[in-house]
Amino acid sequence: MEKLEKPLQAWREQLSEEAFQVCRLKGTERPFSGAYHATTLPGRYLCTCCGAELFDASAKFDAGCGWPSYFQPVTASAVLNQADNSHGMQRTEVLCARCDAHLGHVFDDGPAPTGLRYCINSVALKLQPTNA
Repeated sequence: MEKLEKPLQAWREQLSEEAFQVCRLKGTERPFSGAYHATTLPGRYLCTCCGAELFDASAKFDAGCGWPSYFQPVTASAVLNQADNSHGMQRTEVLCARCDAHLGHVFDDGPAPTGLRYCINSVALKLQPTNA
C-alpha cells in the first residue's frame, strides 16, 4: 500500500474539526457519542482521512466501552500498532497504515478468535454499507 502524506494544514482543510483533532492530533471522542458505537449494519469501515479499508462489520462486537470495537482489522496490513505512553499509561495506539491517522487503541481483552479489542473512534471511520 502506497503511503499518503499531506501537510497538517491540508488535513485541517479536508476534515471536520473533530476528525482533525482525533485523527491528526491523537485526540479521543467522548464514549457513547460516536456515530458507530452501536451500529450493527453490515459493511466495511474505511479510514475517514484516506478511504483505506480498515475493519469489516463482521469483526465488530459490543465491548460496552462506548467506542466501536473489533476483534481484528480487515487485513493485518491495514493498520499499524505503536507504543503510546501518553497520559501516564502504557497502551498500543492503532494507526491507519496508509495515512497514519490515529484511530484508537488495541487491548488484549477481546473475544475469540483473536483475544484483541480494537477500540476505535467513530469519527476516524466511515461506514461503507453492503446490501444485506
